[in-house]
Amino acid sequence: MGELLIGAVDVGSARARAGLFTAGGRLVARASRGFSTIAGPDRQAMHDFAEIWQAVAEALAEARRQAGASPAQIRALAFDATCSLVVQAPGFAPDVIAWHDHRAIAEAAELGAIAHEVVVRAGGSVSPEMQTPKLMWLRRRRPEIWAALQGVRDLCDHLAFRATGLEVRSHCAAAAKWPWLPDRGGWQTDLLARIGIADFPRPGPVLPPGSRIGPLSPRGAAELGLEPETLVAVGLIDAFSGALGAAPDMPALIAGTSNCVMAAGLAAAPALWGPYPDAILPGEAVSEGGQSATGALLERIRRLYPRPASHDEILARLAAAKDEPGQGLHVLPDFKGSRTPFADPLMRGTIHGLSLDGSPAALDGFYWRAAVGIALGTRQVIAHMGLAPAALAMAGGQARSALLRQLYADAIGAEIHWQPEDAVLRGTAIAAAAPLMGGLVAARARFSHPAEITRPDPAARARRERDWRIFRRMQQQRAEIAAM
Repeated sequence: MGELLIGAVDVGSARARAGLFTAGGRLVARASRGFSTIAGPDRQAMHDFAEIWQAVAEALAEARRQAGASPAQIRALAFDATCSLVVQAPGFAPDVIAWHDHRAIAEAAELGAIAHEVVVRAGGSVSPEMQTPKLMWLRRRRPEIWAALQGVRDLCDHLAFRATGLEVRSHCAAAAKWPWLPDRGGWQTDLLARIGIADFPRPGPVLPPGSRIGPLSPRGAAELGLEPETLVAVGLIDAFSGALGAAPDMPALIAGTSNCVMAAGLAAAPALWGPYPDAILPGEAVSEGGQSATGALLERIRRLYPRPASHDEILARLAAAKDEPGQGLHVLPDFKGSRTPFADPLMRGTIHGLSLDGSPAALDGFYWRAAVGIALGTRQVIAHMGLAPAALAMAGGQARSALLRQLYADAIGAEIHWQPEDAVLRGTAIAAAAPLMGGLVAARARFSHPAEITRPDPAARARRERDWRIFRRMQQQRAEIAAM
């Protein structure tokens, strides 16, 4: 029959990726397929779930082809995804509200003014990227949709539901993005009643990551090209999956479309999400600080120029440059607002020193200096969390670049530990394997691999410290201008 394989699916902001791992944690195949983001008015961004599901199926099929694997070899499967919201209701299309959709800014501000533990664990200022304000928006702005709701789920949960037909919610998603507190009785019905959304459908249990859901349904197996006997386990939000799959025993930086810093053992604090008990590993409470637009900013810059190069081409040119590009350019990267430390979704970025030059060299300089600003923003997030780590695990798309890993090491002043075989997919594979291996902790131990270590370059520290002083001064000036 062939070697037993574990399947993992990661649905990010623009692509679905599938990976196949051996039972010993070795990645044997990885494939991806893109899907669309549909922009709407009033800061809206949406996806079509049918397109996402098709991308998942195609990525899985391609990964199987690469591995030469039969459907019967894939014994277990789990899904991670962005914290996007799937709305099942007649007439609501597109049916996925993207995580970065900011339509519910007013509702988030209203919710943030309520004295409740849900708000405390949202850093005292609820983000419009969380699910509760989006539910409030649906109830108030689309009452006909609210009245017809057949289901409303986090994207990682809806993927598992579509695969199995079974109603289960991930403890990870529920604790981090919904009004559900595992240590205070679960669903916070007092808050739900106060904000008028107590009647949304939420059948089924909330289970820890790595719990058994059940086998694929006949429909799910047919659509994914797998056998009905394939076991599906509870997944996670993508950043949490990256933390699970990254180097253990240190804070984790998941650097993709957005940046998230995950750490255990922190108390609740302003502009810090959490702590969320058992959101990843049992017995461990995790907190999150972050930046809303990092890789997304680099992608936008790449597309601004007349002859846009790929990220890999730009990074290769940057790595070969004799002198640091973009001299005189400085960027505050908060173009999609600030999660940490300012908790202001309306904050915007700042560019100092930009010229009209449209050449590839100008593109490279702008790209690099934006990356420097992002890395400095990550340094600020880490400091706001009260951390001073000697080492930081790194995962996500940005981690694949040795140049960017070095930049983060230099800007933060910490070693960067990177597992080359895709920490996000690895974390989801660990969740998939957990029912077969005696739980999440045992599966993580089986999947652990040595990390590549990038150490800070002493020669670059002076430049980054100068950049840091300018970064902070620009933030002060931005605040002064906003006050005027």
